[in-house]
Amino acid sequence: MGQRVEFPSNSHTCQGYFTSPQSGKGPAVVVIQEWWGLVPHIEEVVDRFANEGFIALAPDLYHGKTAKSPDDARKLRMEMDIERAEREIAGAGEWLLKRVEDSGPPLSGQPGAAVLHRKTYGVVGFCLGGGLAQYTATRESKVGAVVSFYGGFKELSIDWKSLRAPILLIYGERDQSVTPEQGRQIEGTLKKMGKSVQLVIYPGADHAFFNDARKEVYKPDAAADAWKRTIDFLRATLSR
Repeated sequence: MGQRVEFPSNSHTCQGYFTSPQSGKGPAVVVIQEWWGLVPHIEEVVDRFANEGFIALAPDLYHGKTAKSPDDARKLRMEMDIERAEREIAGAGEWLLKRVEDSGPPLSGQPGAAVLHRKTYGVVGFCLGGGLAQYTATRESKVGAVVSFYGGFKELSIDWKSLRAPILLIYGERDQSVTPEQGRQIEGTLKKMGKSVQLVIYPGADHAFFNDARKEVYKPDAAADAWKRTIDFLRATLSR
């Protein structure tokens, strides 16, 4: 369905994978990769968003590189410039909003919806990308919704006071890499601050349970429910 595209970010050109519905219209969502890079699984997630009526773009944060082993992925993650990655995610969001602006009002015709579409985009990330989604949402005022699948990135220092958007946190009960306790801690912190936060922990689910390319951890029932919650959450918060 999709295509490789180029978009500007901080005075340089970035690449990513973009897909839109047949109408060319819909709320904007930036999809943020796992530590493997912009692999076919992430492209398929972008395509799935288009099938649900969103325009979606996954920026290539490793700039053409992908990992085939955990050691490779760890090396690429350690080489990542976090600030540059955040700017590239924001650049992807701005590029999507420009397309929304050019395509006219949304199909729903709801009063005020077109204005909201043109001002905010969602960020959805997985593992490394989930952490970057959290981070970006505290740095960019145009992020209107956040979905973080087992998001964790130890090198990130997140200032939750700056979070404006509602956030959906998704974890697996058996996850030893990014434990559900981390999700509970974030939820507690955000609730004390009066932020809009939802936490879902899936029983029996491991890290990366959403990734159907990794059969050893993929949990179909949890993945299906998490996808439905994600779509419902984004439709509600981005006011499709």
